[in-house]
Amino acid sequence: MRPLSANAMSATVASGWIHRTGLTGLLSAALVSLTMFSSAACGADAVLNAPRPADRQVTRAVMSLVGRKHLSKHDLDDEISQRGLEQFLKKLDGMKLYFYQSDIDEFNKRRNELDDMLRSNDVSFAYTVYNTLLKRIDEKVALVNELLTEDFDFSVDETLVTDPAKLTYAKTPAEAKDRWRKRLKYDLLVLKGDTSLKGEDPKARLKRRYASFARRMHQIDSEDLLEMYLTSITTSYDPHTTFMSKNTLDNFRIQMGLNLDGIGAQLQEIDGATVLNKLIPGGAAEKSGLLKVEDKIVSVGQGETGEMVDVVDMRLNDVVDKIRGKAGTVVRLGVVPSGGGEMKIVKIVRAKIELKDSEARGVIFEEGKKQDGSPFKVGVIDLPSFYMDMEGARANPNDFKSSTRDVKKLLDDFTAKGVDVVMLDLRRNGGGSLTEAINLTGLFIDVGPVVQVKDPNGRVQQYDDQEPGMSWKGPLVVLTSKFSASASEILAGAIQDYHRGLIIGDSTTHGKGTVQSLLDLGEEMFPVGNPPNMGALKLTMQQFYRPNGESTQRRGVLADVMLPSITDHMDVSEGDLDHAMAFDKIPTSKFGSYDQVTPALINRLKEASAARRENSEDFKKLLRNIDKYVDQKTKKEIPLNEAKFLARRAELDSEKEEEKTFEQQANSSDQVVDKDFYFNECIGITLDYLRSLGKDKVAARQ
Repeated sequence: MRPLSANAMSATVASGWIHRTGLTGLLSAALVSLTMFSSAACGADAVLNAPRPADRQVTRAVMSLVGRKHLSKHDLDDEISQRGLEQFLKKLDGMKLYFYQSDIDEFNKRRNELDDMLRSNDVSFAYTVYNTLLKRIDEKVALVNELLTEDFDFSVDETLVTDPAKLTYAKTPAEAKDRWRKRLKYDLLVLKGDTSLKGEDPKARLKRRYASFARRMHQIDSEDLLEMYLTSITTSYDPHTTFMSKNTLDNFRIQMGLNLDGIGAQLQEIDGATVLNKLIPGGAAEKSGLLKVEDKIVSVGQGETGEMVDVVDMRLNDVVDKIRGKAGTVVRLGVVPSGGGEMKIVKIVRAKIELKDSEARGVIFEEGKKQDGSPFKVGVIDLPSFYMDMEGARANPNDFKSSTRDVKKLLDDFTAKGVDVVMLDLRRNGGGSLTEAINLTGLFIDVGPVVQVKDPNGRVQQYDDQEPGMSWKGPLVVLTSKFSASASEILAGAIQDYHRGLIIGDSTTHGKGTVQSLLDLGEEMFPVGNPPNMGALKLTMQQFYRPNGESTQRRGVLADVMLPSITDHMDVSEGDLDHAMAFDKIPTSKFGSYDQVTPALINRLKEASAARRENSEDFKKLLRNIDKYVDQKTKKEIPLNEAKFLARRAELDSEKEEEKTFEQQANSSDQVVDKDFYFNECIGITLDYLRSLGKDKVAARQ
């Protein structure tokens, strides 16, 4: 068994931007996504005729482990079969654009049989569904090309439905044609504001986009399909139990260890092209000076003389696999410069890359004034995840990369520099290692319980901080949001239960209270000798509870001082996920109080913050934007009348440049936190907290 994980989300939201996200992005976020799911493994134009023998072995391992060890103890039955089919169809065609109702009717004939097939290690149903999808995609691409030869009337009052719950599958080709006519009409309206066209015919852009999409879908191989199908089944038990293929497992370990070998660049796929999205600071690409953001990679060659392989229209993960390699080796890239021009060959020597943007970082701000006139020193730590280099820990338990080690170094530095208060920013922290959550909490408390964990048999085990003393004994503030999840909630919950520090942020955190273990399938099935690489199962085996006995599941950790936020109104919490586990309680553990936070103190801080916000034009604007967001969120249709479409988009464009700036600041490696009005109010609350602690201590002595 691998170290316990309390990982929450595959994607995080950048600090300093999350509390405003939504207005400009809502229009596009509500609409049909061209890419229906994220593919995972290698493979080019594979023919998906039938399951491989290895698929049966993997299926047996996955279903055996889920049946024996999942927290819910739910049998593999018709209910799971029905849920699994629903999840699989959502992954493949969530907006109901491709399949016909007749296809769904045919699939539904087996909706109560998938459990029986899985008991026989039979995943052939996935091939039946996916091959039908490929057929429908090819038909729709032909339909797109036909429709784009026609003229579109943008003066007609009609709408595009964006709520999957309100959509049905097309029953006839005529119905499908009308739906795709509206889809393309929307695409063309969006492209009217796309400056990247640079004179290109919008219809030609759409033809290329959908053709590229179809080619990528045909590149899905058996390993990809097995991962999608088995994960559809496992997420029918709970949303965090997932099967990881070999490639996905490798990526997971890279993220947890915060290092990899490669050129040091983030890539994205845009209309079939692999585009440089970001150069990682200190990486080989940045140091070379030969690549720039928005350059397009069109071919990849290995070593000094290896053949240059065309990667146009290749799946992004396949391109990444070709570019990655051992440190010290050469990779050659065919690059079309971002500003245009002829393709050039760029040679880069791969190097070890530390993902420093994902590690703990600290900064000290001088704010306000003490009674002697000197400023308060506020030490801020941005912690994006609870990371631990698992391979490094196994190789050398006394020297490996971890969030606890990094945060301790920052705290020691803060102490040496006379910091008055520490702010721990968990607003974009989606979780990570449970062990790290316990150890890192221990930096702020003395020995005592941090979290309680219950297994499928109802047994409860208490996990304590066993390290005497504290790395930081002074005042503590924790910043949270709806994106603070899992391991973040363990720390925030313990800090709150011990009255050790103040929680500021969204009304509550994400609400993920389950613990996953990473089970290597090869080791589980073949414990002796050299087990084969079969991927892994991230399995929900336990539920965690705060020291006070309450679960964070679906409920989260409530902020002591809540600040208004658009994220509070987003459907991004645990309770919004399909098949999330239920909330419950267990008996409280025995622990003391540091008396650093009291109800009376919290009320004073709330009143002072509310008074400041009432006089803040920035917060008044934020409240107006929240109202707009809530209003837009209720609209499940997009107008396809050009005047109405552009008017609706204009309502949101006022924030477009502002949010772009926030994203750039959040992605900047030069600053730990964006000091915007929201963060400045957190500073204001923190200074009020410091002053109140001083007054309370004087009153207590008197």
